[in-house]
Amino acid sequence: MYRVLAAIALALFAAAPTVAEDVAANRGADILAPYKMQLKQALLAGMAQGPSAAIGACKLQAPQIAETLSVDGIVVGRSSHRLRNPRNAAPDWVAPIMQTYADDAADRTPRTVELEGDRLGYVEPILMQPVCLACHGDVQDPSLAERIADEYPDDEATGFELNELRGVFWTEFPARGGSYD
Repeated sequence: MYRVLAAIALALFAAAPTVAEDVAANRGADILAPYKMQLKQALLAGMAQGPSAAIGACKLQAPQIAETLSVDGIVVGRSSHRLRNPRNAAPDWVAPIMQTYADDAADRTPRTVELEGDRLGYVEPILMQPVCLACHGDVQDPSLAERIADEYPDDEATGFELNELRGVFWTEFPARGGSYD
């Protein structure tokens, strides 16, 4: 009887982190949702005026959106293993997760990690979509290629293919509290 009770207790304790991880992952995804939605709207509005306008949306509007949503101990952002804008360099805790995504195309599961100071981090992959190929694929338009080179002289973010890993969305947030609780 003791062994059965011990096995049940062990199973319950083993399941607890999974529930906590699911809650944290859901919270991370919820925090990122408005960022992703607003960024997509800005990019689509830019693309409606042409890829050159979309470059402006990425360069100017994306950081403003991230800054507006980074409140109450919550920080949101995006990064890539092949940066266009060096200001989007990954925080130290994001880089190894992003490298895992880059190394293993079969494993694109969002990740939640514990950070210092009773904080959590959440990362999910960004996969190349058809609309993104104009600026991040094999750029054929010479004027667009020139604009990218002018705006981003150290650009590493072209040559991507559909559904390839483009980068990550990430957020860090208090384990408890904050406006997204």
